[in-house]
Amino acid sequence: MTIGAFLNWKFVAPRLRSYTKVSSDSITIPSFLGSRVRDTSRIIRVTSGIIIMVFFTFYVSSGMVAGGVFFESSLGYDYLTGMLVVAGVTVLYTLVGGFLAVSWTDVVQGTMMLLALVFVPLVGLIHVGGPAAMIDEIQAVGPHLLNPIGNPAAFSWLTIVSILSAVSWGLDYFGQPHILVRFMALRTVGEVKSARRFGIGWMILSLIGAVFTALVGIAVYHHDQQALPDPEAVFITLGQLLFHPLIAGFMLAAILAAIMSTISSQLLVTSSAIVEDVYHAFTSRDIRSGLGVIISRLSVLAVALVACALSWEQNETILDLVAFAWAGFGLAFGPVILLSLYWRKLTKGGVLTGMLVGAITVGIWGSLDGGVFDVYEMLPGFTFALLSAVAVSLATYRPDAVIESEFDEMTAEVATTATS
Repeated sequence: MTIGAFLNWKFVAPRLRSYTKVSSDSITIPSFLGSRVRDTSRIIRVTSGIIIMVFFTFYVSSGMVAGGVFFESSLGYDYLTGMLVVAGVTVLYTLVGGFLAVSWTDVVQGTMMLLALVFVPLVGLIHVGGPAAMIDEIQAVGPHLLNPIGNPAAFSWLTIVSILSAVSWGLDYFGQPHILVRFMALRTVGEVKSARRFGIGWMILSLIGAVFTALVGIAVYHHDQQALPDPEAVFITLGQLLFHPLIAGFMLAAILAAIMSTISSQLLVTSSAIVEDVYHAFTSRDIRSGLGVIISRLSVLAVALVACALSWEQNETILDLVAFAWAGFGLAFGPVILLSLYWRKLTKGGVLTGMLVGAITVGIWGSLDGGVFDVYEMLPGFTFALLSAVAVSLATYRPDAVIESEFDEMTAEVATTATS
């Protein structure tokens, strides 16, 4: 995932920041794709806006499930109460503050997450007696838990599937609207380099902390001879077990920060897609007027209510919900975003075909089991969407002077910034 995020910053961020400004000063991914291929019918904006609504509703639902699990595991409340509290608070500050509130709260929440993900595994390591003791405890639970491929003697097709599926998560970064919109919000292309360093530095520390939290959790619970009822709550229970209540409260707040920052970003992008791309497709009225703000806030509320309904009972794990939405965005937008930035012959038909093939693949492939269908849908779906977008674009390509000019202007700005 770190490699995927780095490549996204390196190869997508500068071009996307420049191109969205050059091409009609687009403020959402659907509006950029529509402007990029001169889609006067606005079918691309509407289709992509609907895709964003569908998959983000599931993504927001995963955050609400996480909120319910958090309250249930840490504070003793029932799942439904916790889910409603987290949903209510997050929706409230997103409705009132908009993009600026989400950006500022992300800074604070991200800092809390980073500190917690560093100190929880570090203190857990000390608790069990150091690295050597941790390794001994983990191997006592399972001798192959520290082997990246599991038990070598049991190496099989499923092992290969698991490795390929895990690696493919990095590909999804190219199509995540809530990440791409941050690239578009940079003041200049020149800010990409410093932003990349901060972003990837934070990510490396956070993901290493997350991995070690899992490993230390195995060691701590075996060392203390305790059972862990819910593995997805290991960070919560470790914080309560290892720290003074005051510090444990900070650790718990960091988990809420992770949940809330994700939900708020997703709600904001969803409402932007609804107003800018679906609503605006059927009216010429100024979407930045008071009516546009009202519709945007109602969109946030509507998506939140649907996500709450999906989360009312915890029927799936948090990871299953995230995996579905993550693949949905990665396949629907990843291939066409890359093609739009690096291939001038991309056409309206190519964009539409690539998005639909990617989204449909997630729905079909993800619902099937056994054999090749055990592979995470990202790998086959990315290939299908990319090839179909290229094939249809080649069949429908016609030279367009405006598109050619904008593409040249974008590449010239990026090249100038890179050498300055």
